[in-house]
Amino acid sequence: MDSTAFAGKRITIMGLGFFGGTIGLARYLVAQGAQVTVTDLKPPHDLQDSMAALDGLSVRLVLGRHEEADFTDVDMVFASPAVREDSPYLLAARARGVPIDTEMNLFMRLCPGSVIGVTGSNGKTTTTSLIGAILRAANPRTQVGGNIGRSLLPELAAIEPGDPVVLELSSFQLEDLAAVGRSPHIAVLLNLSPNHLDRHGSMEQYLAAKMQIFAYQGPEDVAILNADDPGLWALAGDLRGTCRGFSCDHVVSDGVYLAGDRLVVARSGSESEVCRLQDIPLLGRHNVANVMAAVAAADAWGVPAAVMREAIRAFPGVEHRLERVRDLAGVSFYNDSIATSPTGALAALAAIQQPIWLIAGGYDKGLPFQALGEAIVQRVKGVFLIGATAPQIAQAIETARRPGRDLPRITFCGDLRDAVRAASGAASAGEVVLLSPACASYDQFRNFVERGRLFKQLVSELDDSRAR
Repeated sequence: MDSTAFAGKRITIMGLGFFGGTIGLARYLVAQGAQVTVTDLKPPHDLQDSMAALDGLSVRLVLGRHEEADFTDVDMVFASPAVREDSPYLLAARARGVPIDTEMNLFMRLCPGSVIGVTGSNGKTTTTSLIGAILRAANPRTQVGGNIGRSLLPELAAIEPGDPVVLELSSFQLEDLAAVGRSPHIAVLLNLSPNHLDRHGSMEQYLAAKMQIFAYQGPEDVAILNADDPGLWALAGDLRGTCRGFSCDHVVSDGVYLAGDRLVVARSGSESEVCRLQDIPLLGRHNVANVMAAVAAADAWGVPAAVMREAIRAFPGVEHRLERVRDLAGVSFYNDSIATSPTGALAALAAIQQPIWLIAGGYDKGLPFQALGEAIVQRVKGVFLIGATAPQIAQAIETARRPGRDLPRITFCGDLRDAVRAASGAASAGEVVLLSPACASYDQFRNFVERGRLFKQLVSELDDSRAR
């Protein structure tokens, strides 16, 4: 598609929210001369950050409602990944023959660079950010964007053929990739656990969406898979790209594995050490796996081991991902608001060795909490529950509780402020207060970012007497 095709066209963008892709898409289309309408069912007071990002841009905003004419009497509609395909407004557009596209599909069509794509149920942003940091150290022209919250459409003019472009890709962005017929040159699937089943309907459909990242690869492309997940690794033989693995548990002949405390790259019958575990500044075994996936991708790009090692050592981590907020009166506070599924919270509980006071709960995505309940019983002194899923998490804990054992204590809290106050008051020196909700945030917050930043604000406001 030629970008000049948008000049003078009436285009509707459906879904403003907090998704960075919408902002970048609007800026790009306006720059191409399109007449852009941005519409969202949420009212203006829920969209203030996004509206501020559009300040000074010549777009028509329709907020708090959708108008059917904006979908049927236009030249094109772009839908946010959060919008379901069976939306009545999209159905109305299709009935009138109006083309429907997405920001990511448009970028994949137009991008002249070489794409490195990362997907998975957990760890996408950390791995994408680390790959970006490593590749930038080797090639300053590297661009990083996608589901990480940054659209690269406005950067298209600066991307030259062969430039590395690192994209975080969600299942929502991948499920329609057939419309493009292009997969990343290097594609990474980190892991798979139940998530977004309220959207995909089943694990089979969720996996099918994730596997689109490999669907259009050829023999010259590289597919990187988690060799510690038997279900995923069994799919390696079906892939068209050259398959490489990463593993914390066993040796892989082509890829990255953990040998004692050494991260080793194996390829073409030779092996080389990239770094040691003490070089990794991130907490948890799950982050070791994320680093190995990033090393596999960077090695496939041809980055020397010494460059990778220094970039790993200097990597600060990503906000809201087991982020250490502060220590107060000997109590450590961690913000893991990104844990929007039980699997994410399980990884956080496994990563922290000190006694834990957990804040959890939120929007109900229809995910099971049994495994989380068992882990809480084993690892947590007390849990402070908020949001719509509080009763379900409490029931999972009670089901897993050992006979005659009082811990963990369960406290129902009205909101995050109450939970922080109660958890900080219960914790003692040498212990941890952890926000790792195991749920999405939409029942009380616009997104996990807003939830995490409020947690950090509340923690920063605590005084010494509160955390004793």
